[in-house]
Amino acid sequence: MEKQLKLFFDFLENEKKASNNTLQSYRRDIKQYETYLSTQGKTYNKVTNEDVKEYVKYLQKIGKKPSTISRSIASIRAFYQFETKNSKIKIDPTEGVQSPKIEKRVPSVLTSNEVELLLNQPQGKDLKSIRDKAMLEFAYATGMRVTEIISLDIDDVNLKEGYVVCENGNKKRVIPIGNLSLEALKDYIESARNILIKSDKNKALFVNINGKRLTRQGFWKIIKYYKEQAHISKDITPHVLRHSFATHLLQNGADLKSIQTMLGHSDILSTQIYMQFQDDSIKDIYRKAHPRA
Repeated sequence: MEKQLKLFFDFLENEKKASNNTLQSYRRDIKQYETYLSTQGKTYNKVTNEDVKEYVKYLQKIGKKPSTISRSIASIRAFYQFETKNSKIKIDPTEGVQSPKIEKRVPSVLTSNEVELLLNQPQGKDLKSIRDKAMLEFAYATGMRVTEIISLDIDDVNLKEGYVVCENGNKKRVIPIGNLSLEALKDYIESARNILIKSDKNKALFVNINGKRLTRQGFWKIIKYYKEQAHISKDITPHVLRHSFATHLLQNGADLKSIQTMLGHSDILSTQIYMQFQDDSIKDIYRKAHPRA
C-alpha cells in the first residue's frame, strides 16, 4: 500500500496542485484507515463495500464528528478512485457508501460596529501594533482564509493597483483591497516589515516578531488578544472575519456571484448561506415596493 500511496500523493501534489493542508488531511485520514484495516487483518485491495461501511460505523463508535467522517470517506474514496483509474483494483469499494449528514451551522458574524471596534484596537506605533493593524484590516478587507493569508508573499500584493493575488492549490483569484486596509498595509510594509525580517530573501508578507512567517496559531492568538481588549463577548476567529466580510458585502448590495468569486467557493451553494443575514431593511423595502408582497 505504501508504494501506491506515494504515487497517489505525488498525483495530488504535482497534477492536482493540492495545497499542503489538503495533503496533510488526506494523509491523516488514510493513515487512520490503514491502521484500522491492519487491526482487522485486511488489506486495502481486498476490501469490500461492507468493510467500508463497517469503517464508517467504527468512526461513529469512537465519537468522530459527522464532518470528520465525511472528510475521511472523501479522502479514502479519492484514493480508491485513483487506484481504479490506474487499474490497480477492479471495483471501488467506497461506491455507494453514504457519508453521514452534516448539519449546516449558522456562521458566527460580527456587526459592523464590532468589526470597527476590533480593528481599532491596535493603536500603537511599535512594530507589533503596526503589523497587527495591517493584518486585521487585511483579513476583513479580503475575506481570505487564514491559511491563505499566512501563505502570502510580498509579491502577491499590488499596492499601486490595490489588489492581492491569492493562489490556493491550482486555483487563483484576484481580490481588491479597500483603502483603509491598503493604507495600513503600506504602513506595515514600509515601517515595520523591513525591520522585522532578517533577510531580503524572506518573501513572507506577514511575519512574527522574530522575522519568520506568521503561523496559524500566531494569527489566532493575535485575534484572541484584541477581541479581549475590545471586550467583545462573541468568539472571534479568523474565519469569523471571513464570514463577516461576506455578510457585510451582501448586506450592502454586492451580488452573490461576486462574493463567491472573492471567497473562492467552487459552489455557489456555499455562498448562499449568507443570504440569511440580509438586513431587515431590505425585507421592508421589498414589502413596500413589490406589488404582490
